[in-house]
Amino acid sequence: MSRLKGKVAIVTGAGRGIGRATAKLFAEEGANVAVLSLTPANVDAVVADIKAAGGTALGVPCDISDAMQIEAAISKVVAAYGGIDILVNNAFDPSVVASRVIDLSVDQLQRNFDTGPIAALLTMQACYPYLKASGAGRVINFGSPAAMLGMTPYAAYNMAKEAIRALTRTAAREWGPDKITVNNVQPVAETWGDIEVPPANNALQRYGSPENDIAPVLLFLASKDAQFLTGYTFSPDGGMVIDSAR
Repeated sequence: MSRLKGKVAIVTGAGRGIGRATAKLFAEEGANVAVLSLTPANVDAVVADIKAAGGTALGVPCDISDAMQIEAAISKVVAAYGGIDILVNNAFDPSVVASRVIDLSVDQLQRNFDTGPIAALLTMQACYPYLKASGAGRVINFGSPAAMLGMTPYAAYNMAKEAIRALTRTAAREWGPDKITVNNVQPVAETWGDIEVPPANNALQRYGSPENDIAPVLLFLASKDAQFLTGYTFSPDGGMVIDSAR
């Protein structure tokens, strides 16, 4: 399995859930993976798993709401691997996403933007020279079907995720001449652990598996197979959206 052989991939929020599954799959497919996450213990665990399976990984603890930490992390990856081919912007702070519009504070909205579209923008900007030099750069950002559908009570989260989608479309047009594709995914996956959640409200009547349902979509978008796709939103959500946003 070598769809990403020799590629350098950065995955933010790679310490757990979809990010972890994506980092491990990319490594299985031959990529040199940079595992970025806020919690050092999670970073170390994912790197250890990748190396135990014969892959190559670099752990970089990083708070993506801190511009200086983003710059330092990108520099560390380039120093180790010599460049960057793939950027997956998955990290986000899930602790402050819920609010009704009438109750939403600027501080809460700012936190959602700091760890969402602003972090994605800063990471993309820092990676841009290397993605361009790659000649086949890939950026994969994360939106949410909740944002597309306007689900309540997630005003702050929805606004931040839709901003990421707008950033994706704009960068796709600007960076297309540089042979960089920029796409957006909005998955529905079981990532919350042992807490009880309502049944899945989608056509397939289940939540997705990070390993089996979501990470393979990220692999496709990172691979040569997706070289003619850019500016799109892909929804591995089990049929939650199905054109309802038209």
